[in-house]
Amino acid sequence: MAKDRPDPELDRELTDLPPELRWREWMRRIEAVLFASAAPVPRDDLARVVGQGVSIDLLIEDLSADLEGRAVEIAQVAGGWMFRTRATYAPAIRAAVDVGVQHLDLSEFDVAMLAAIAHHQPITRDRLKDIFGKPSAVVCWSSRGLIMTRYLRWPRKQVFPTWTATA
Repeated sequence: MAKDRPDPELDRELTDLPPELRWREWMRRIEAVLFASAAPVPRDDLARVVGQGVSIDLLIEDLSADLEGRAVEIAQVAGGWMFRTRATYAPAIRAAVDVGVQHLDLSEFDVAMLAAIAHHQPITRDRLKDIFGKPSAVVCWSSRGLIMTRYLRWPRKQVFPTWTATA
């Protein structure tokens, strides 16, 4: 989601608004970015839509308070934030989409890899190799199988690809 240059049409400072309305607008911008993203949004990306020196943590905290009692919440995942449905609504979601019983054909190694990724995310392939003591080709092959079952996201295109869990 990162962008190298700021949008020239976006007024980040909002100096024409009173402080309370400025804060509310920054909260709504954070909300819009999180809502539009399918992946966790890092702090640097969120900082691009608010004024210089504004605390992203305080904005997230206030936005989370606004969402109290709603079906969604903001979760900190893999070095960023994203919207998640609250766990109490899982039965309603299952009933609405009629997922039924899903049988997963995961090996013991796949389950261990998912646990390691969920615990350490984001995590690099080399770190997984260190944890499991297996060549990175074995880790990568197993990762491909987990991606096919939608339990992992493809690594971000970085110098060191990282994995994050999706479920």
